[in-house]
This record gives sequence, structure tokens and C-alpha cells, in this order.
Amino acid sequence: MATPLTDQEKRKQISIRGIVGVENVAEIKKGFNRHLHFTLVKDRNIATPRDYYFALAHTVRDHLVGRWIRTQQYYYEVDPKRVYYLSLEFYMGRTLQNTMINLGLQNACDEAIYQLGLDMEDLEEMEEDAGLGNGGLGRLAACFLDSMATLGLAAYGYGIRYEYGIFNQKIRDGWQVEEADDWLRHGNPWEKARPEYMLPVHFYGRVEESQEGSRWVDTQVVLAMPYDTPIPGFMNNTVNTMRLWSAKAPNDFNLRDFNVGDYIEAVLDRNLAENISRVLYPNDNFFEGKELRLKQEYFVVAATLQDIIRRFKTTKKGAGARTSFQGFPEKVAIQLNDTHPAMAIPELMRIFVDIEKLDWDTAWDLTKRTFAYTNHTVLPEALERWPVELLETLLPRHLQIIYRINQSHLDSIASLFPEDMDRLRRMSLIEEDGGKRVNMAHLCILGSHAVNGVAQIHSDIIKTSVTWRRSTAWRSTRPPCSTFTSRGSTSTSASCSTACTSSPCTTVRRPAPHTTTLPGHYRDITGTLPSHKHFAHVVYKGATQIVLLCYPQSTISQIVTQLYSPDAADSLCLIGYILSQSECFLHSISLSTQVIQQFFTLKYKINLKISLRQLIYYEVNPRRARAGQSKTILRFIFYVILCLPLQAAPGYHMAKMIIKLITAVGDVVNNDPVVGSKLKVIYLENYRVSLAEKVIPATDLSEQISTAGTEASGTGNMKFMLNGALTIGTMDGANVEMAEEAGEENLFIFGMRVEDVAALDLKGYDAMVYYKRNPELRCVMDLITSGYFNPKNPDLFKDVTDMLFKYDRFKVFADFDDYVKAQEKVSKLYQEWTKMVIKNIAASGKFSSDRTISDYAREVWGVEPTDLKIPPPSEPREAIDETAARALNKM
Repeated sequence: MATPLTDQEKRKQISIRGIVGVENVAEIKKGFNRHLHFTLVKDRNIATPRDYYFALAHTVRDHLVGRWIRTQQYYYEVDPKRVYYLSLEFYMGRTLQNTMINLGLQNACDEAIYQLGLDMEDLEEMEEDAGLGNGGLGRLAACFLDSMATLGLAAYGYGIRYEYGIFNQKIRDGWQVEEADDWLRHGNPWEKARPEYMLPVHFYGRVEESQEGSRWVDTQVVLAMPYDTPIPGFMNNTVNTMRLWSAKAPNDFNLRDFNVGDYIEAVLDRNLAENISRVLYPNDNFFEGKELRLKQEYFVVAATLQDIIRRFKTTKKGAGARTSFQGFPEKVAIQLNDTHPAMAIPELMRIFVDIEKLDWDTAWDLTKRTFAYTNHTVLPEALERWPVELLETLLPRHLQIIYRINQSHLDSIASLFPEDMDRLRRMSLIEEDGGKRVNMAHLCILGSHAVNGVAQIHSDIIKTSVTWRRSTAWRSTRPPCSTFTSRGSTSTSASCSTACTSSPCTTVRRPAPHTTTLPGHYRDITGTLPSHKHFAHVVYKGATQIVLLCYPQSTISQIVTQLYSPDAADSLCLIGYILSQSECFLHSISLSTQVIQQFFTLKYKINLKISLRQLIYYEVNPRRARAGQSKTILRFIFYVILCLPLQAAPGYHMAKMIIKLITAVGDVVNNDPVVGSKLKVIYLENYRVSLAEKVIPATDLSEQISTAGTEASGTGNMKFMLNGALTIGTMDGANVEMAEEAGEENLFIFGMRVEDVAALDLKGYDAMVYYKRNPELRCVMDLITSGYFNPKNPDLFKDVTDMLFKYDRFKVFADFDDYVKAQEKVSKLYQEWTKMVIKNIAASGKFSSDRTISDYAREVWGVEPTDLKIPPPSEPREAIDETAARALNKM
């Protein structure tokens, strides 16, 4: 009888040392031990799991540094046109695994960590999510940086190094509780401080006029300290830079005050200055005009433009530094990610006119040719409008420049439409209804040579209704401008913590442990097909071309078992996480419905529509189940997991009330003796990139149900599509293009279209009409109103119901009948699910951020993506000279 294997012997059986070069594994182990000893000053007897993570992170970073330096040397030699991406958010998530994948180190690191007796998944879980973003805008920026490096573009990301992220969300008795997101408390192994490039940023003061021009004087100075993070491309040795600015006071504290015992006053000025980069604002989709927010926005653009001009002037080509700015747009492209960095336009004008002494017309021409603008919102409550009084106090010279830009603009409009005062009012940068305010979206459009929304429908709405209704001011890129860029990785384990495909809004280069070239579901599909004649899968960089030729029924049957078995790896990953976070016991998941929406201001209150319509429906479902009316649904679904990772910004009352309502309904549903065994409502708190990496791959049904014409794009919908989830949604945002690519019959589309919403607006929306017409809707709303979900305080949810009946401009009830019918269609078609999944995955190639960045590069920035591979650090210095020479010959 064979001797049972020990755990160590079992682990040896799954070793990948035969796949990876022994020398690579030995090098990783040597670097790991060196950093544990010399960097962290620990040995194995006292080292903690976090120490092991830092040792591994520093080891991987060592492989980045040589490539990082080589890349910057190459840019200096070739002097290409550089792209600068300005964003107040970069939602990077975790860095370790993505870096290992892009450098081709995943297998070697897995084997080295295994041989050291450690668990790779445990180390990866030690990494904090970078607190640099809170939603789709920031995740898009992170994906774009990845794609720009992968496509060989000389690109830089610029933002703020927030000391604290938005917050960590906890749910206590159904209520949201916020905790500080101190993501830097243990340090960040990926960043490098650059105090030698510290720059001054000015605020307040006054403007002096003289014969030499205007001078901004008597200002308060804050120093901008740069921290650089490497951004590696996928397997091309290109490592670009994300530079984040941290605010520092010119002096640490006032020694005179300290000496006389006034300790608080001694550090007050320092704290006021450093507050600029202290906390990430929670309002990515809602405008709240506070002085600190304006300070943040100007702080990042002022420091960035100084850095850009320094780099522009420093060149190896030609005789010395550049002194002429005539070629500035041929060497510099600046992309504004939404209106937050809009002050870059008057700031560049100030530099050109006041400091570099260019005439106004030349400066304005150069500025317009340099900037491009991506708009993320069409709703008025999210558009930035800064009060003139605040600008006059904080940035007086910039207000003068904005006034002059506006006057020149209105003069040109008046020459074309001399009697049209309404047009002048509508197209002015300065709004005067309710006080003078500067419309930052109008400033961005006027000061940019290219403008786009983040989905085709979004661009069309901006052109026709939101801004100036003047198409000549536009040159749009091909939207949508978002989504994924990932490639897979190979893992040695199928444990819950590793069985996650690509993260949201990423690129398939984020964790996908099933394969080295494709995300998990891609591999599952292609791995079961008998030959490529049935399934053609073409991948370059991102999944830009994925073509499904035909769907043999025998093939569909083979795929079903892998993708949708109860013990599927992705489902097990999510189940394991849910069990660790809640007391709810789950046996299996057949259909998991995820709504991934950030709840910062209800995502312009769209989330109210999303969550309440869905919540009402899932209260209807238990009632049907109890009445025996859901046989079709219950035949195929053993557990429906409704996960709602929503976050309400601390000051938003309505968002918090909705979260409380969700948890209250969950308490009723989960404890029902009949329904509780078939339906579970589980609230996953503290949604973030690393949680999404678990949720999205395990999702089967993606709910994207905003009112048509109100969602800019949606960043999660494309990631769900890539990972095999089908979409139930309205014809809004990127859903429109997803339906075009996959076929509307392969999505569950319902509800009003844009023209229907416009018609209902003209007619007038009356929620009571729909309430009286639909018995199920009426019954559920009566339950909420009566206090059924909170008997101790029956009026707890009165604000929510009042809003639905009296103030709902998103018309939640209007689409409800169609939504229920679409959900019934979901249940009936679940047996045909996989065929639709394959068609969706096969059509998802368009939504690669690699494709998007290629379009931006050619159509907006005037640069060409390249497959040129920079020589690795192991090759001699002459290799980079030869590479630069070849590149120069092509220019």
C-alpha cells in the first residue's frame, strides 16, 4: 500500500520549476532574501507576512528599475512627441501581480515563493489598494496608462498622491460607517520620491500691471513634491512614469511661535499647505464647489505644466535647450480627463504670456493645439462651475485670462449671430444665473482641439444638448474610451484567492490565473474547442480582435461544464470571500447578479434608479416564490446571490438611506423560511479594485439599468462582458455599442430609449400612474411605506418613497414593467446561457483600452503606436543607441 503523501510532497507535485529557468528562480530567491535582510532588516524568525510581501515587491521592482531607466534614456535620445495624461484620480488597485505579468516574471516568482515555503496568494493579499481613485474615471485613467506603455507611447500620468483614500466602508446594523483609508501607513514599495524636482505652486496674491505685462505677486507658496511610480508595458521593456504630487509647506513649522510656547500655531501653516494632498474627494460624479477642491485641481496642473515645460526645453537634439515654443504642440500632447484639470488651460496661457512673453494670439493657438478633453458627465449637477468670487481670491490672474478668452470667444460668435443674445448667453464661459460662475466644461471645449465623450451616445448628447449645439467645435474620437487591457497569468493553485480573472476596467493584463495569454473565460472556451475552425481568437496587445465563426452544439455542451459548474473556480473564489465576510451559508451559485456602482452622490442619482428598481423586483420575486408562481426561475436557480457593493459618500443622506433599505430588505429575504433557501441578499462592503477582481469573474448577469441618456458610458459593463456575464440594461452609455457588437438579441435590453425619455419629459412624468397600474409595484411600495422592513421606525424610509413619488427625474417606475419582463426572459433563457456568453465574449474586442489608446494616439495626439522593443538591461548600452538610431531613421 502506497504511503500517503505529505503536504510538502503534494506541493512538489504542482511545482512549475521544469517550466521556468532554474537561474531565474534562483535570482528571484536571492533578491527576496537580500531585501528581507538588507531592506527590511528582518530574518525568517521574526518576519511577518507583510515583510514577505515587501521583500517580494522590492525584488520585482528591481526588475523594473533597469527597464525604467532605459526607457527614459531612449526617450531622451529619440525625443519623441510626449503624451501627458492629467487626471485627479488613478484607480490603480494592486500593483504586484500586474507587474509580474507585464514583465513575464509570474511563473518564476510563483516557483521561487513556493520553494521558500510561502504562499503567493497570501502575499498578494497583503498589498493595499492604492487610495488614488474611487470610480470609473480613475479606473479608466489607470487602464490608459497600462495601454500607453504597452503600445510604446512616450506617455506620463500626472495626478495627486493622496495620503488618504476616500474611506473604508463598514456596515453596522445595516448602516454605513466610514473609516479612514490610510493606505500609506505601511509604506509604498512601488514609488520613488524625487525631491530634486520639487516645484513651487502659487495661490492668492494680486495682479500688477506694467508696460512689460501682467505680474502675479504677493502670493502664498506651496511646494509640490513628486513621487514617481513605474508603469510597465506588456513584455516590451517599456516602463513609463506616473508622477504624483504631494503638497509640502516651504517651512516645516514656525520656530518663533514654537519658542514662545504656541505649539499649535507653529505647525498650522504646514498643515494648511499639506491638506491639499491629504484626502481624496468623494465626489467623482457630483460637483461641490469647495476651496480645497479648487486648490487640489490647480495644484496638480501648475506643478505638472512646470514639469512639462522643463522637459520640453531639455533636449539632446539640436544645439542646447529649446528656446522657441513654436513647435510645442508637435512635441507635447496634454489630455484632460474630465473637467478637474481644466485650470491647465489658463495656466498654460499664463506661462506663455506672462513668463515666456509670447503674444496672446500665438499663445492661444499653441494652447488649443496642445490640449484635448474627455468629458465624463452630461448631467448638470456633476458639471464643475466655479464661483467668480472664489477664483478672484484664489487665482486672480487666471480669472483675468478666462475673462479675456471668453470675450474673444463671444466677439467671434457675435460677428456670426449679431442679434442672437440668447446664443451669446448660452455659449458664454461665464454663467450669471444665481451668481457668476465659470463653466469649466465650456472652457475645456473652447481650449481644446479635440473633444470626446466616453461612449458614442455620450458624445452625441454632449454635441446636441449639453453644451453649445455647435458641431464645428468638435472632433470626436471613436468611443467608448474605457475598459479592459489585461492578459492572463499562470498560477500553481486553484484556491479561492487565485481563481480570479481580469479586474474591472482593467486590461486583460490584470490577474487572470488560468492562462498566460488570455483571461480565464477566454481560456475556458478556447481550451475546450476541438479546433480553430470553430473559434478564431486573434489577440494583439489587448483583445482587439476576437472573432467567433460558428457555434457547434457539441462545443456548447463541452463549455457548459467548465464555465458553470457549481465548483467553477471563479464561483468558488467569490463563495470563499462571501463566507469570510458574512454569516450567510451558501452551497452553490448558479446565477449571481452583481450591481457594481459607486454610491458617491448616487452616481448622479442614477444609482437610485438602479438599486431601487432592482430592489423592488427582488422583493416581488420572493412574493412570487411564496405563491408558487416562480417555477421556471426556481427550476434552474438554487441560490441567487444579489451582491451590492455600494458606497455612499459620508455627507450624502439619500445614498445612506438606500444602503439601509437594501440591508433591511436583505434581513427579511434571508430569514424567510420559504424564500431564504432560494434567494440571498448579501451586501459586500468596501468595494474596491481587489474585491472587483473576485466579483466580476464570478458574475453571470450584469445590471446596467440607468435611464437612457444619463450614463456617460459605464465602466463595469464592458468588464463583465469580457468575463462572460450577460447584460440586462437600457440602451444607454456603452450598452448601445455592446449591443451593436454582440447583437441586441444577446443582451437583455429593456426600457425607454433616449427619444422616449425626451417624449416623456415633454408629456410630464407622473409616478402615481405607474404605481396604480402595476399591482406588484404597488404592493412592494406599500410594504416600504408601511414600515414592513423597519417595524420599530415605520417612517425610516419616508425620504426614499417621497423622492420616488414626487421628485424622481430619473423615472424609476416608468421602466419597471419592461424590467420585470426582461428578468423573466433571463430566467427562461438560462439553459441557453452559454451560447449567448460566447457571443458576448467574442464581440468584446472593441472595448479594449489598447484599441482605444491606438485611436487616441493616431486621431488626437498625432503619434503612432509602435511594436519597438527597448533592449533589456542585460544588453550593453550600445543596444539602446542602435534602437534609438533605428527609430530616428523612421521619423
